Amino acid sequence: MKGTGRALILGLVIPLAGCAVRPPGRLETSLAEQVKRNITVRGKQDNNPLPDTAGNIQAGRQNFSHYCMVCHGLDGQNTGVPFAEKMSPPVPLLTSPAVQSYSDGQLKWVIDHGIFPSGMPSNQGILSDDEIWQIVVYLRHLPPKGSLGEPAVYGGQ
Repeated sequence: MKGTGRALILGLVIPLAGCAVRPPGRLETSLAEQVKRNITVRGKQDNNPLPDTAGNIQAGRQNFSHYCMVCHGLDGQNTGVPFAEKMSPPVPLLTSPAVQSYSDGQLKWVIDHGIFPSGMPSNQGILSDDEIWQIVVYLRHLPPKGSLGEPAVYGGQ
């Protein structure tokens, strides 16, 4: 019985040893984006109650620098984040069309609820609705890549 059990385990494990992980292709990526955009990420119809004022942009930048910069850099473009490209999936540039094409309500929903299993955590109960809406305003007005330097936690100033 022992030999049969070992043979069965080896018979199941050996075929898996030849499996290689590969990045998703264009079709898989497109399909996943469409599912996120149209099914899993909610809030599409929610409107940001805060206007695009200099004060809200600055407040959003401050909130972002406290809660989001560790993964997204100070500028939302991963500047100075050593692991951003090594994540699976990589941490997205918040200036990318994939991110910027979300509605304001969807961006708020993502910040509130996170995206499993991407690594984007939920901030529900950590940030107030106004703080999240201010971050959304900031995301619509991100500065040029690298213009804010690197986060201090990674050696920036």
